[in-house]
Amino acid sequence: MWVRMMRRGMPTWIWRLAMVLVLLCCIVSLLYMLACTPKVEDGQPILPRVNGPTGKDNFQVLLEEREEQHRNYINSLKKQIAQLKEELQERSEQLKAVQDRYGDSLGANFDRSSPEKTQADLLEFLHSQIDKAEVHSAVKLPTEYAVIPFESFTLQKVYQLEMGLTRHPEEKPVRKDKRDELVEAIEFALEILNTPEDEGATNHRMHAAADFVEGIYRTEKDKGTLYELTFKGDRAREFKRLVLFRPFGPIMKVKKEKVDTSNMLINIIMPLAKRADKFRQFMHNFREVCIRLDGRVHLTVVYFGREQMTEVKAILENMSREANYKNYTFIPLEEDFSRGKGLDVGARAWKGNNVLLFFCDVDIYFTAEFLNTCRLNAQPGKKVFYPVLFSQYNPAIIYGHHDYVPPIEQQLAIKKDSGFWRDFGFGMTCQYRSDFINIGGFDLDIKGWGGEDVHLYRKYLHSDLIVIRTPVRGLFHLWHEKRCVDELTTEQYRMCMQSKAMNEASHAQLGMLVFRHEIEAHLRKQRHKTSVRKP
Repeated sequence: MWVRMMRRGMPTWIWRLAMVLVLLCCIVSLLYMLACTPKVEDGQPILPRVNGPTGKDNFQVLLEEREEQHRNYINSLKKQIAQLKEELQERSEQLKAVQDRYGDSLGANFDRSSPEKTQADLLEFLHSQIDKAEVHSAVKLPTEYAVIPFESFTLQKVYQLEMGLTRHPEEKPVRKDKRDELVEAIEFALEILNTPEDEGATNHRMHAAADFVEGIYRTEKDKGTLYELTFKGDRAREFKRLVLFRPFGPIMKVKKEKVDTSNMLINIIMPLAKRADKFRQFMHNFREVCIRLDGRVHLTVVYFGREQMTEVKAILENMSREANYKNYTFIPLEEDFSRGKGLDVGARAWKGNNVLLFFCDVDIYFTAEFLNTCRLNAQPGKKVFYPVLFSQYNPAIIYGHHDYVPPIEQQLAIKKDSGFWRDFGFGMTCQYRSDFINIGGFDLDIKGWGGEDVHLYRKYLHSDLIVIRTPVRGLFHLWHEKRCVDELTTEQYRMCMQSKAMNEASHAQLGMLVFRHEIEAHLRKQRHKTSVRKP
């Protein structure tokens, strides 16, 4: 009975087994096809197009495309190899030049000579980098655009020209590497200061970070980073200056010197025409900074024309009487205003010994710290100082949402919304009279206001004098209305209006003025919604 049942069910069982085998074969075939299908690039169709090549033709097209890709890749590799060969040839020539300069082959020295000889060769090479980096002598530059400006810093802040949209004109070093770099430079300088030059010295003064006054630094991508650090000296009005250099290696001492500023008189030269109210404001700052705090300043005013001259002379005489100050010169000129002519006449009128000149305008505000910075960065026959001042925006816009405009002293904050570094201006400069005379002074053919300062700046860039260009924290240009007269050409008027806009407010503040109607409409809607919600 059981056998008969088995015989009846056998065909069904065999049928089911065959179906399973067929299904397994289909699955294996499908997997094989998937595994063998060639990989396609992104964007290419997996299946042939309706009107495109099919079968063998399709694979032929794919092979040709892949071959083209390989050819492009090979060409790219060939170009890279050619570039590497050129760089290798250039490096080989540089190495040969260094070997020729130092005599025997550096490679042979490194392999066969003593460690002392190797170190001496390395130091000689590093010092050659210093010689290239405008540390000891000037490098003549073709235009003002070739100048690499310094950045200035204190223990708390860095003052930088390159800001973009996110950085600020004055800020704490945010990046850790930059912060560590400046801290290392200051600590290295302190170690030098605190190491007595005479081992037997017993009264050597120890310096601390609190003695650091200010520093400037700049990086040249093919040479290294130069630092000039200033510390308080052992006596009042004395400073210690250290020059350091980092040639993309260990930081090195270049120079250490004492600078005694006690007898460094500054002659401030100011050309002026009218503007008696601005001159009164300038003299208020002059009396506080130059007479009460500094005491080593001479003032030379070169006045053009007769209008308001009596009022200007009265301001000078009253200040002289009240502060017992006689160290000033007033030079009247009966001619049209020329800033270059006024500065040139004022500089040449000095009859004493060689004096440090500060060319200044009536709408400039400076601090006592700036006067010392002026003294420290100018050296006769060696250096001239071109500070980048901070230009104030229109206070009426900056403080328009306040109840009142604060006093000038409280307005002078180096912030992104209060002003900008005037890096396109070269009018305020510190230089010794001997350098000014030797360079040829101003171009007296330039009339009016502007142009003469850039011309003088370019002459210094072409000379053997080092030009120090850096933002400074104690020199400000006070805002005043800029008028674009109708006599200007269309192009001059357009440029004048662009300059006026740049001096009025920051990008964000001007944007708020442009969209003020939209902002006011939004605020009205918000107030209306708030009033509706109230019971």
